[in-house]
Amino acid sequence: MDPLDFLDHEELLQFFHCKKTTMSCMENPRIFLSQLKDHRLIPDDRFKKVSRMKSKENLKRGVYETLDWLERERPEHIHRFWSCVFQDTIINEYPILRELRNSLMDGSFHFCTKLPEVVESEQTNENNGKELSNEEDEEETHLSSRTKKRKASGKEADEGGNHGDEQPGPSLKLKPGQRKRSKRICFSSPLKKGEKGDIWNWPMFKLQLPVTCGDLEAALNRTRLAEGEKCILFQKQWFTPAEFETRAGKRSSGNWRLSIRCSGVPLGNLIQEGHLRAGEQAGGSKVKKSLFPSEVFTVCEDEDDEGNVQEDQASSREGSTPDGREEEAEGQKDAGGSRKVFKVTCDGVTGTLHKSRFASGTCGKSIRTEMSWMSPVEFVEEASNQTKPDWERDIECEGRPLCALIDENTLEVHPLLCGCRLCQADESELENQKNDDECFACKGADDRKLVECDACPRSFHQRCHLPHVEDSILRDDKWICTFCVFKNMQECRYSDELEMEAATSQQISQRMLECQYLLLLLLGADEEQFFAEDPRPYLKKYSAHIRTPMWFVKVADKLQNGKYQTVEEFVSDVQLIFSNCFKYNRGNTEILELGRQLQQLFDEEFKKVFSISEWTADS
Repeated sequence: MDPLDFLDHEELLQFFHCKKTTMSCMENPRIFLSQLKDHRLIPDDRFKKVSRMKSKENLKRGVYETLDWLERERPEHIHRFWSCVFQDTIINEYPILRELRNSLMDGSFHFCTKLPEVVESEQTNENNGKELSNEEDEEETHLSSRTKKRKASGKEADEGGNHGDEQPGPSLKLKPGQRKRSKRICFSSPLKKGEKGDIWNWPMFKLQLPVTCGDLEAALNRTRLAEGEKCILFQKQWFTPAEFETRAGKRSSGNWRLSIRCSGVPLGNLIQEGHLRAGEQAGGSKVKKSLFPSEVFTVCEDEDDEGNVQEDQASSREGSTPDGREEEAEGQKDAGGSRKVFKVTCDGVTGTLHKSRFASGTCGKSIRTEMSWMSPVEFVEEASNQTKPDWERDIECEGRPLCALIDENTLEVHPLLCGCRLCQADESELENQKNDDECFACKGADDRKLVECDACPRSFHQRCHLPHVEDSILRDDKWICTFCVFKNMQECRYSDELEMEAATSQQISQRMLECQYLLLLLLGADEEQFFAEDPRPYLKKYSAHIRTPMWFVKVADKLQNGKYQTVEEFVSDVQLIFSNCFKYNRGNTEILELGRQLQQLFDEEFKKVFSISEWTADS
């Protein structure tokens, strides 16, 4: 049975009335009009008249008048209209029609069933029948004036063409140096000219969004994205975001959430703000999709003729192309460049509040402490043991109560009946909020799956964790990360103090857990990922100054593949990263300071992990 049979005639007609403008904005509507003609819904003469039009504006106007004529003259055939335009061959050609069909099928069309009363009386059928001809007269007058101007300037006039649906005259030919504009998919906007709006909130894009990546345009299916399936429709084929990014030639960015955009806004921002949801991948309840992009930047430097290292161009190591375009960096910020993470305290207990997770005092586990994610109320109860806390005043951000951030709209409290995924979270969603939404090691938010530790909030990509997490391990009831394994081992083990030489000369197979812990600690502390990846593709003339490049990911690969024999070899490579940093960035105090901080962290933790005696370390 046709699903449209479950909708009554008035609903279909009302829906048609509200969507005439949307359908008139379809790109290249001739196939659409041919379908209507083939089903005898519009007369041949009207089809020929509209299909001959060359101007895009005239074509839109002609399609709208045709639909208006159909509504006025043949309302009894409205069911046949929707049945014929919802055929697969037609909706694959026009994504807008797919949106309309989905809107009818899921019931979301009811937003437009209640219309204001008509203020002005309806025109008679006779006057309505003249609307199209009146528009033609106006256009004919306009074209006549243009013809006179051409004659006055000495150009040859096109005497035979007095309507926008005829062949264009000489004045419409391209001038030297002009480029013909490429045809672009046109999506209807409910806003007036000059107004701005977020199209991902428009009802017509409830199920599908127009997206771009480079020069390619496609349609993103929200449901498929949430389910982790191929969700981007391009040239009648479905692609994953990563595949579409590759197709657009943007794979070098390594982060489709930045390179794929909707109305100029990266998908990562829409996911972070709750407008889109990236679903979990197959592989068990411990595996979930990374939701939010990380802010990753580095500095590209060069030398002048005298050999002095100079700061060159800011470049993003992950999330943009190597040329360092600023537009990708802009995509990492909220509107107005507002912050996303805030350091908060309550009675001496510290944490970080993440704006993307914040909904209210009880909804959304938005505050991350060392060992858990909490809602604001849970954070106050944990810190002060209050049963009915005033979380807006008890939690402070940089000396100011949280209510101050709410009053100035830096944070937005969701309404009581809000239906977003944070406020209406089910049991599985609440369980999902207990872990980080990005990889602890690489800070990445790409299309790879994350595995969640059952003992702490950390999440990892399977190949970012040390050791790598195999699929077979995820079938077990519990999985805990190296941090938690190391912590449990330290609590039940006592080690004698060692001298530095004795510690580094040990076989690494006996100290593999300690080395894995130290390297993961460095990766997690490198928030901007300056030292994680190979710097040569991003920093000019790097190889000319640094003979032996080294980076954290390379050390991790060597550690994973058993390339080190002793602890000393591992330590030597880690220290090489810092020495290269100090040598190459001697003119960049910011990067130098980051390198010193990471080196100090490594040295201090190494002493603790290997029980290095204090007198030996100072000697």
